[in-house]
Amino acid sequence: MAVLFNPASEIRAYLSVSYITREVCVMSNNNDQRIDYVEFNVKDIQRSRDFYGKAFGWTFTDYGPQYCEFNDGRLSGGFAAGPARSGGGPLVILYADDLPATVKRVEQAGGKIVRPIYGFPGGRRFHFADPDGYELAVYTEDGTKE
Repeated sequence: MAVLFNPASEIRAYLSVSYITREVCVMSNNNDQRIDYVEFNVKDIQRSRDFYGKAFGWTFTDYGPQYCEFNDGRLSGGFAAGPARSGGGPLVILYADDLPATVKRVEQAGGKIVRPIYGFPGGRRFHFADPDGYELAVYTEDGTKE
């Protein structure tokens, strides 16, 4: 079989493959092991809604008196009723496909589980303290590995 070289078709083929590869990478949207959600413990959810709604135009979805989700158009997070975290910082929530495997990795890396896996509206999660004492959480959506 003879193979003829046509520079124009070779360039088109390369560009098509490059384009398809980029589209597949962009469309994969793999969130495993990435920061996904920010949550603030607040004394008064309505006061927080009023402030962030007025100051930044955030929108909100209520999930009962103890929780309200916010969305800034790019990132979503939540306000949970309760005392503010020590230092006044938010709870950073990571995402993982497999919570038990992630618990093991956190413990093996020197972290301490401060709240074991539990369910919440939309999924399951656990909290851990890193070696410096910062508390973070890891969650998975309903229907993924627990």
